[in-house]
Amino acid sequence: MPMITRREAVRRLGAASAGAWFAGRAGMNFSMAQAVSDVKSGSASAYDSVPALAPGTPMSPERLALIETFKKESEGLEQKYEPRTHKGDDMVMPYRLFRPEANGKIPLVVYLCGSGGMGNDNLRQLGLGNVFGTRVWLLPGNQKRFPCYVLVPQTDSGWVRYDAWDQTKAGLPVVLPGLGEMARSVLDIVDSLCHEFAIDERRIYITGQSMGGSGVWHMTAVRPDFFAAAVPCCGSDTAEDATQSIGTPVWNFHGASDQAVPVAVSRDRIAALQKAGGHPLYTEYAGVDHNVWEWAYTEPALPEWLFSQRRG
Repeated sequence: MPMITRREAVRRLGAASAGAWFAGRAGMNFSMAQAVSDVKSGSASAYDSVPALAPGTPMSPERLALIETFKKESEGLEQKYEPRTHKGDDMVMPYRLFRPEANGKIPLVVYLCGSGGMGNDNLRQLGLGNVFGTRVWLLPGNQKRFPCYVLVPQTDSGWVRYDAWDQTKAGLPVVLPGLGEMARSVLDIVDSLCHEFAIDERRIYITGQSMGGSGVWHMTAVRPDFFAAAVPCCGSDTAEDATQSIGTPVWNFHGASDQAVPVAVSRDRIAALQKAGGHPLYTEYAGVDHNVWEWAYTEPALPEWLFSQRRG
């Protein structure tokens, strides 16, 4: 089998070529309504039921108009991020930071980019499809109601732990258990920011899409009591069992027609969490492909749900 570079292997795993890896799971029969209704009603947790979604079916004119409106209203917000660099013991990680104008203890949102944001230019993680997950928190209305810091790190080798020298038959890198080096750097940055700024450590949130979505599941599994809530979108697979994330409130999004990371990946995770007694939220959009983040991050109820979560 011809070898490929680690970066190319990770890009394949985090995006379109991951479909070959999960193809065997794509035929699973699963009902989104069942995933929601099976949640135990006896708990008073804020994530026992999905908040009201934006009106209209996913592909309706009114829902698509909401996405287009977001694009226009969020133009230029990426300029509010300041470029920074984290220097660890054996690596350097570029990242962007948004600082709110509010005072007092303020929450922190960590956004993990998809494979389109990979690199070391400290710019790509803000562009392409990442504009939704990086700009939504900066909208004036959201900053007025929910002021927060936003951290957007950049990786050149994925968020989970890979062995690029040990590949599957599809030519994809093998995912290994244990904390990934890039994920570890993100946690180091969070720790340094908490020392530098007045961040509410009971309200640190994590979200991401595709490759970044897998990073969300990975980090909530290895640090189950660290994040106040998580919002993964179409996350590819990880070495961890989904039940390891059971201590973190989760609202997971996936497109039913995803051709890159089959929807069965999310369905399996949600089913496992429910079977273990967890209370995840799950929204699956009919007819939506891999770019589910365009729908997820434009759900009006998402910011309120996220910022209502607090660690005990």
